[in-house]
Amino acid sequence: MTYVHIPECDVIPPGPRLPALLQTARFMADAPRAFESYHRAYGPIFTVRYSGFPPEVYVTTAELAEQVFRTDQGGGHAGAARRDFLEHLVGAHSVLTLDGEPWWRHRKTLNPPLRAKQVASYHDDIAAIAAERIATWPLGRPFGMRDRMQDITLEIIIRLIFGIRDAGRIGRLRALLPGLIETGGSMQVAMLPERLRGPMGRVPFLPYGRFLRLRAEVDALLFEEIRRRRGAPGGTDVLGRLLETELDDQEIRDELITMLIAGHETTATGLAWAFERLLRLPDVLGRLPDDEPYLDAVVKEVLRVRPVVYEAPRLLDAPLRLGGYEIPAGWYAGPYIPLVHRDPAAFPSPGEFRPERFLDGPQSRAWMPFGGGRRFCVGAQLALLEMRVIIREVLHRLELTAPDQAPEARRLKNVTLAPAKETRVIARARTPARTP
Repeated sequence: MTYVHIPECDVIPPGPRLPALLQTARFMADAPRAFESYHRAYGPIFTVRYSGFPPEVYVTTAELAEQVFRTDQGGGHAGAARRDFLEHLVGAHSVLTLDGEPWWRHRKTLNPPLRAKQVASYHDDIAAIAAERIATWPLGRPFGMRDRMQDITLEIIIRLIFGIRDAGRIGRLRALLPGLIETGGSMQVAMLPERLRGPMGRVPFLPYGRFLRLRAEVDALLFEEIRRRRGAPGGTDVLGRLLETELDDQEIRDELITMLIAGHETTATGLAWAFERLLRLPDVLGRLPDDEPYLDAVVKEVLRVRPVVYEAPRLLDAPLRLGGYEIPAGWYAGPYIPLVHRDPAAFPSPGEFRPERFLDGPQSRAWMPFGGGRRFCVGAQLALLEMRVIIREVLHRLELTAPDQAPEARRLKNVTLAPAKETRVIARARTPARTP
């Protein structure tokens, strides 16, 4: 790969010279293609400017990403980097938007109900929810897997995270939550500058106005559930465990919505990519679903070649020396994860789909579908369990084919990089093996 030569005396990493408004438009139109072109033109570190926000420096190697993540010890703030884009949705008391001691207090509170041993107890419930929803899928005609995966992961959030049992409340949340995620996570809302949110929120038919209405309805349901459950403590769901902590109602609400945002659309998109890849890799598919270590390796390799979340930025409060440049305080810096996952220094033959790379030895720190540093996603173990269990349930029950064997392109969908055609499949009931 040939890079433009950058003199050593340059202070700021190079980047496109288009006005910020046009760079923003290019990002929203086709982010993967834009970043790949920047990588070809400018090398492993480059600057992108978005309208209404500080410049952002992206890095594309594992070594540079590690340097960014070390700012978690001082000099960089992951919460502040996300606040402009996520606080309207998850709130001011979320592990995604907090920094410093408040973040650490919330992180310690969330660790116990989301550690691997605890989430393993959800295995059978996840399998039952998946089997229940798979039974409703159409047979013999094409449909998009991503929507079906979102249906399953939403049910898991409502039942196992929120712990809601009332059928009426479950029905209302099923109706409201997809719209809340869709509008709140859309680029039109997430990248809306703060100065415009007040005026836009007063127009109910605009995206931000619709989002505020949906948020108010969801909050009313969640606060009602929190108050009800405080009067009857207990339960194995995550809400029940959070009610045993010192978090107040608003803090619990914010963390529940955080788990919804971090564990619903992202996990569903990861599952959609898993099937998009597997249906084009018959040798890999043939070893599934009952080889458990291999299934785990397949999930991790899917998240390497098709990471769902594309960046993990830090907002710098001190200058950062990075790759021969000095990034000013007040700028963002972070890895562009799809390109880090193609760093041959970290992943030999990165263009090959090789689950064996996750069986052969210790997992590379360059694998960062859940971020890195101290801010590694607290829900990662639950997401990985969901992916393994749901893939197994689908493959036990159905034979899937892709109506078009061409790989699906990546498209920015809300906060995720999703299959452009939603992972189109045709499903047929699997014929049980005959008993001799």
